[in-house]
Amino acid sequence: MERGNKKAIVLGATGLVGRLLTQKLLEDERYSEVRIFVRNPFGRTHSRLTETRADLLALKEFKTAFKGDVVFCCVGTTKAKTPDENDYRAIDYGIPVEASRLCKENGILTLIIVSALGANPESQIFYNRIKGEMEAEVLRSGVPFIQLLQPSLIGGSRQETRKGERIAQGMMRFLEPVLIGPIKKYRMIDPEDIADAMIFLADHPQNEPRIPSDQIFQLAGSYRLNMEDKAHKK
Repeated sequence: MERGNKKAIVLGATGLVGRLLTQKLLEDERYSEVRIFVRNPFGRTHSRLTETRADLLALKEFKTAFKGDVVFCCVGTTKAKTPDENDYRAIDYGIPVEASRLCKENGILTLIIVSALGANPESQIFYNRIKGEMEAEVLRSGVPFIQLLQPSLIGGSRQETRKGERIAQGMMRFLEPVLIGPIKKYRMIDPEDIADAMIFLADHPQNEPRIPSDQIFQLAGSYRLNMEDKAHKK
């Protein structure tokens, strides 16, 4: 793989998708620096990893360090973990929106955010409404290249226990064979697919900013084919 000088910023690097994404970026020699903004230690050192200890709810205070070529935002919470709606909004809406403002102010051209399937500012469901409002505000930021990934239920094991998610994952595995055609996008998706699609989108932005779950899966496949091709050419 060719060496490069791209600089990435990752928000939410200690989460399920963010940790996978950060590890993959560190293995990608096109990136000379991967800067993560974290409250708690990432737990890994690397010559190209820059760890900035920060409260993401006060991200604007770190404007001078918020510099790079692409920002990956994998921040998100749940109602079970954050029952207060104001706190929930501060995380799922506030952090991505502030990241978009900093991208615009610092001349960062590409912003890639993990949103959610069903995001809609008019939704009666609080979670979907907040995600939809976030998407709309981010798209108004003026950042040239914005991609909003809308995954369905994310599989994989988290550090914290989420009983509701485990039950939902079991149900989705049972229903997966009948989720075909237009409803294929509701199939559960692996966090690695999301991470791979995000890296692919950094170099291959799509015309439509919103990327539904089934397209995330397809983009992840394209990323892996590209990586295999580059490995064979070495």
